[in-house]
Amino acid sequence: MMRLQRFIEMGYDLANRHQIKIRFLLTGLLNTTIGLIVYPVLYFLAAPLKLHYLTILVISQVLCITFAFLTNKFLVFRTSGNYLRESGKFVTFHLTYFLLNFAALPALVELLGMNPVWAQTLFALMVIVTSYFWHSRITFSSSRVAK
Repeated sequence: MMRLQRFIEMGYDLANRHQIKIRFLLTGLLNTTIGLIVYPVLYFLAAPLKLHYLTILVISQVLCITFAFLTNKFLVFRTSGNYLRESGKFVTFHLTYFLLNFAALPALVELLGMNPVWAQTLFALMVIVTSYFWHSRITFSSSRVAK
């Protein structure tokens, strides 16, 4: 029984020391889910409108980036104020990826013949891998972060 209690205490201590990373992972799961759902849903909903897949990409990126900024600011890093500075840094990261995405998606679709939904999913995975490092070290780094 003492070993179990000690193990639980160690788990709480570990979770307490890494709570920002844990919140980032959980929020990242939410943002990833939203990000992976929004483009395909818009793609299929917009089919009757005959919107180009890149137009749908622009709309989905605006929605997803706004949602991700708000969840990172309020749920992960819990910073106060600095909306313009933080959103500028956040958008810079995502705008850079968006421009890469805007070039990569047509290449994957038109040159390699990939389905737009699968091509966008592949690209989204690249964003997921690098976003924690950017946001933890640049976007929200000099802000007062609440643990």
